Amino acid sequence: QVTRSDCILALGGGVVGDLAGFAAATYLRGVRYIQIPTTVLAAVDSSVGGKTAIDLPAGKNLAGAFWQPSLVLCDTDTLSSLPVEIFADGCAEVIKYAVLYDPELFALLEKDGLCFDRETIIARCIDWKRRAVELDEFDTGERMKLNLGHTIGHAIEKCSNFSISHGQAVAIGMAIAARGTDCIDTKRIERLLTQFALPIHCSYHAEDLLQKARSDKKRSADTINLIIPKMIGHCEIVSSTFDELRSILEAGI
Repeated sequence: QVTRSDCILALGGGVVGDLAGFAAATYLRGVRYIQIPTTVLAAVDSSVGGKTAIDLPAGKNLAGAFWQPSLVLCDTDTLSSLPVEIFADGCAEVIKYAVLYDPELFALLEKDGLCFDRETIIARCIDWKRRAVELDEFDTGERMKLNLGHTIGHAIEKCSNFSISHGQAVAIGMAIAARGTDCIDTKRIERLLTQFALPIHCSYHAEDLLQKARSDKKRSADTINLIIPKMIGHCEIVSSTFDELRSILEAGI
């Protein structure tokens, strides 16, 4: 009996936010919803920007919609209830923003580790995402940079039948992308991920990951857009063939 005058509340982490947002986007051709993220990952990334999606057997986030929340309420006190490993898992997205845009943020994370000032750092990450979404709401240009580590990461999640968490997979994806493209700050990126108890290697072969990447929603015919880290604070969007992706995977694994 939900009507268009009602509002859906998404209280939880990234999966809850994506599922509630997708339901809100599609039911009755769209009802309002509010994001109330309770994990680091949801707070800094998935609750902001209006991307909603669910997984299909063929791959990650293949059914979804762009549907902006009416409001995002982020209470950092909820993060105190998280197990350390879940808190650290979400920090992969925090590190992603630092690698993409913010050498100063990267240095702060190196100094403070998991004891960083939550409100300050989360607000800083949200501000970076806000800028990207305002420039490119529908993910055709600048916003694509937010996929750093995600193409490879999603392939890792799929290979593991989702037993490897999103944050861990993104961390490995960033490390492989850095190693596989000769990023000048590869060692610093690896050290910071390890400092946050995040993995930087996986047991899958390049060909296994390549086959899963062929189902990625960012694929266009025989190419796929990859986010390549050049140095901390500078990454580029590169349209790559799957042969080029294979070479990156082989070099990075």
